[in-house]
Amino acid sequence: MLRLVRALALLLVAGTARAEDRPAVIVTDPGGEAYRAAVQRFGAVGEGRALAERVRGEIVKGLEWSSLFQELSPKAFLGPVETLALDSGPAVACPDWRQSGADALVEGEIRQGAAEIEIEFRAWDIARCRKLLRKRYRGDPGDARRMSRSIADDVVEAFTGQRGVFGTEIAFVSTRAGAAEIFVMNADGTDLRPATRNRSLNAFPSWSPKGDAIVYMSYRYRRQPHLFRLVRGPGEPGLLLPRLNSGRAQYRGVYAPDGGRLAVVLSVDGAPEIFTVGEDGGNLRRLTRHRAIDVSPTWSPDGRRIAFVSDRAGAPHVYVMDADGGNVRRLTFDGSYNAAPAWSPDGRWVAYQTRVGGQFDIWLIDPEGSVNAPLVTHPRSDESPSWSPDGRKLVFQTVRRGRSDLYVIDVTGHNLRRLTDERGADKSPAWGPYPR
Repeated sequence: MLRLVRALALLLVAGTARAEDRPAVIVTDPGGEAYRAAVQRFGAVGEGRALAERVRGEIVKGLEWSSLFQELSPKAFLGPVETLALDSGPAVACPDWRQSGADALVEGEIRQGAAEIEIEFRAWDIARCRKLLRKRYRGDPGDARRMSRSIADDVVEAFTGQRGVFGTEIAFVSTRAGAAEIFVMNADGTDLRPATRNRSLNAFPSWSPKGDAIVYMSYRYRRQPHLFRLVRGPGEPGLLLPRLNSGRAQYRGVYAPDGGRLAVVLSVDGAPEIFTVGEDGGNLRRLTRHRAIDVSPTWSPDGRRIAFVSDRAGAPHVYVMDADGGNVRRLTFDGSYNAAPAWSPDGRWVAYQTRVGGQFDIWLIDPEGSVNAPLVTHPRSDESPSWSPDGRKLVFQTVRRGRSDLYVIDVTGHNLRRLTDERGADKSPAWGPYPR
C-alpha cells in the first residue's frame, strides 16, 4: 500500500502539466531512472569567463537536487564542452548528444560588465531534438548564483511542467546562537543567515504567499506571546496585529493562499482557539468554540478549508473545517497523538506527525481520510513536516543524530538529505514559496 501511495503522489504531481506539453519521458519515480543532463560550460565574454564554471556547477547541483536529473559527465560529451555561441555557433548535433547518453542539453552565454551580468541559456530535449526553452536573466554581478539556481529550476519546469524549487528558501527556528531565533537558508541548506536577533523566545515561522514576509511568534514584547512580521521590500515590520487586545496571547499566524487574511491561534479564557483576521488586524472572526485546545491551522491551497489539531476527543488529532468554521470533522483516527498538519500545494495530501511507540513518524493522509500511510519512519522522532512549493519534497525536523536537525525527503520516500549540521537545535521548518 505504501509503495502505491508514493507512486500515486508523484503521478499526481507530474500530472499538473497539460498532456500536449509533457516531454517524451516522464519521470514518475526519482528513486529510479532520471533525465541525464549535459550541461555545457557557458560561453563567456569579458569578465564573465571567471564565472562560467561556477555557474555550470550551480546549475548541475540544482538539477541533481531536484531528484529528477543526473549529470552527464563532460568526459562523455561527443559535442562541445563549452557553448561556442547561442546564435552564430554550430547547430545542436542531437545524434551526437544522444550517443553521449544525454536526454537533456543546457547551453548558454555569460556577459559581464562592471555593473551588470547577463546570463542567457537554452534547454534542449535531445530525444526529440527540440528546443524547450530560451531565457535571459540580468542583474548585479553578485546575483550570478541566484540566477544559476533559477536556471536549474527553469530546466526542471521545461521537462516536467512543474518548476523546480532549488531557488526557494526555508525559514526555521534555531538555538545555534543561544536563544531561539528565526533563521533563513536556501532550500539545500546553503547561505544560512539569521532573520531575528532579539534574544527572546521565537517560534512558528510562516511565509506570506508572495515570500515578502515571515510571520512568527515571539515573547519579545511584554514577555507575552505576540505575532510579529519580518518583511522584504514594502511593508511594516514589527507587531503584526497591534489592534488586538494586548492581553490576549497570540500563539501562531498562517497566511491564507490569497494573502489577504491569516488563520491565527489566540487565547480565549486561557484556551487556544482558531480565528481568521485581516492582515491589518481587522475583521477578526472566531472559527472554533470548544473547551479543548485548538491549534496548528494549515490552509488548503484553494483557501476553502483549514486543517488543525484539537484534543477534543481526549488526545490530539487532526481535524478539517471550512474556512468559516463550519463542517468540522475529524480526519485522523489511527495513532494516539497526531499533530503538525501541513496541506500539500496540490491539495491532495495532508502531512502530519503521529506517535508510534515512543517516537513520532511522518504520515500522509488524503483530506477525506481514505488513504493514510507512513512517509518517514525511524527509531528517533521525525516531526513538523513542511511542503516544498512544487509538492515533490518535504522538510522536517528530526533527532535521529541526537539533536534536532532539518532533513528533506522526496514525497516518494527517496533521497533523504540532511540540511543542517550545527550545534544547537534546528526546528519548526517552513518552506517558502516560489520567488517573485
